[in-house]
Amino acid sequence: MRGKRAKKRIIAKDRKYNDEVIGRIINKVMQGGRKSIAEELVYSAIESGAKKANTPVIEFVHTAIDNVRPALEIKSRRVGGSNYQVPVPVSPRRQETLSVRWIIDTSRSKTGKPFDRLLEIEILNAFNGEGDAIKKKADVERMAEANKAFAHFRW
Repeated sequence: MRGKRAKKRIIAKDRKYNDEVIGRIINKVMQGGRKSIAEELVYSAIESGAKKANTPVIEFVHTAIDNVRPALEIKSRRVGGSNYQVPVPVSPRRQETLSVRWIIDTSRSKTGKPFDRLLEIEILNAFNGEGDAIKKKADVERMAEANKAFAHFRW
């Protein structure tokens, strides 16, 4: 082992809904320590998205995140002088981290509308099982499936 394992931090729940996932989304959206602005953006996005989907806010967010969670990912493994892309199962905590990251990164990459509208559209697409974050999940899982032959190199 190269170094010490990072300690798991306690995730702060958000103020309004007291939910860990929404707290993680807010922390990922936040830039430059401006949490109140990030909260406004996230709350407006998830509330209007939940209204359009006709579901409660917490259920809406959890369903969207669950739809983007990857089951497998690939990690590089060096064996005998060559690198192999080895498929490995993803832990639940990392699944959540990746899904939040993908949703927010795809929202950030788009332009033309305010960020809260873009985030709302992306979460709504994830809720419906479509959009760029779902495509990213499919690409990652397809790569893992294609490299299944190297699964015996898993450590």
